[in-house]
Amino acid sequence: MTKVLVSDPIDQAGVDILSQVAQVDNRLGLSLDELKQIIGEYDALMIRSGTQVTSEVIQAATKLRIIGRAGVGVDNVDVPAATQKGVLVVNSPGGNTIAAAEQALALLLSLSRHVPQAHASTIAGGWDRKKYVGNELYKKVLGVVGLGKIGSHVAKVANAMGMDVIAYDPFISNERAQQIQVRLESIKDLFQKADYVTLHLPRTPDTENLVDAELLATMKPSARLVNCARGGIIDELALADAVKSGVIAGAALDVYANEPLAADSPLRSVDECLILTPHLGASTEEAQENVAIDVAEQIRDVLLGLPARSAVNIPGLSAEIMDKLKPHLQLAETLGLLGSQLYGGKVQELEIRLQGEFAQHPSQPLVVAALKGLLTTALGERINYVNASLEAKGRGIHVLEVKDDASRDFAGGSLQLTTRGENGGHSFTGTVFANGDLRITSIDEFPINVSPSRHMLFTRHRDMPGIIGSLGSLLGEHNVNIASMQVGRRIVRGEAVMVLSIDDPIPSKLLDSIHSINGIKEAHSVTL
Repeated sequence: MTKVLVSDPIDQAGVDILSQVAQVDNRLGLSLDELKQIIGEYDALMIRSGTQVTSEVIQAATKLRIIGRAGVGVDNVDVPAATQKGVLVVNSPGGNTIAAAEQALALLLSLSRHVPQAHASTIAGGWDRKKYVGNELYKKVLGVVGLGKIGSHVAKVANAMGMDVIAYDPFISNERAQQIQVRLESIKDLFQKADYVTLHLPRTPDTENLVDAELLATMKPSARLVNCARGGIIDELALADAVKSGVIAGAALDVYANEPLAADSPLRSVDECLILTPHLGASTEEAQENVAIDVAEQIRDVLLGLPARSAVNIPGLSAEIMDKLKPHLQLAETLGLLGSQLYGGKVQELEIRLQGEFAQHPSQPLVVAALKGLLTTALGERINYVNASLEAKGRGIHVLEVKDDASRDFAGGSLQLTTRGENGGHSFTGTVFANGDLRITSIDEFPINVSPSRHMLFTRHRDMPGIIGSLGSLLGEHNVNIASMQVGRRIVRGEAVMVLSIDDPIPSKLLDSIHSINGIKEAHSVTL
């Protein structure tokens, strides 16, 4: 029976979805050793931020197909190790967008009006209105660092509040920035100009300690900084010093380099002008339900053989792309399977040529599908869309990608795979018709027009009388039924290929007999 392990608290709505397709075991608070001992029983693992899914855990997961993180970050999952083993990793990039954006806005407002400090003073018996005179956000400059879903929502609300919004994001075009109603700036200019800066970046080697003492020193003395994105983006010691010494007017943090925040953290020594919250960005009832449903649905779909919406370790392959390119991906995988079964041997190079309309599609998913097909014969169920590129790289297969906008034989374009290696070079071409039907259109430049079928027989022979009859008679004697047959040739009485769709696979002894027919040079049984 299919089993799912839930090792962190998730909303019941997520558990209910998983229960539709699997036995769900809620086992919270597992130690690393305990998780390693039991993970081999499970087909799927659903977590939040508490469970650490290390490479050791993944290696012990003999059945695991998918890890679902109910949230945005996957810092607690060894994604490279999961990818190497072919385990899909999914998250919920949009489930807590509103919650995280509103937390950032709440901290902006709290910083401006000294809300936490004024509250604490009033609770203690004070009534010091002069001490807590604040500032308005209206007409102030807000610098948004990172214009993903969360940063874009913060910018939208800030615009509505009358703020002047500038932004830094090296991956956003000027056209997109105009749609969001922000002006793009360099990061140095943004920190110099902004009255408030809010961070919405992932933590990567490039962003770690991005906000250091040097960058903080460029800010206005009246400026304030907010981070609800990821800990480690800010140098915390430098920030504590900057707030204490008045380099900036204040800061508010919801995330930290190490969580929980250590008792001796320099941030705890800042009495005023600093707001610290315990990673509450996604802590709303609505967000917890949203991310649980989102990830649970993805786990359910993968267990049912369907694509996931938000895989983090399949390059360029979203659910939308998979749905749109489904027949094209199937064709790429089919041609890869042909390449591995027809000529075998060690492939050193795979050239993927996208022609006509194929050149307009995202190429990376088609490359992954072709590699999956090429490696399936050798690796079986071990190979999938997650690890195909890594497995190919590990085997020293060099991948070339060529795009040609010109349409040649087919209005919808074509896809050609060329393998080069121990058995020389061989090419396989196919197309997708408007109704979604697949066609193999050439093998080694021999023209054919064949629909792929489960069992097929390919021969290479001299174009001479009697070949077709001899082969048909031999198959008939062995009770092999032919569903269709086609011959492709380039010149009369030269070489030709013959492709037969058959109802059953060809036994090895029969294949030897086919080889012995006068004029047949090669014969290959293929299972797609």
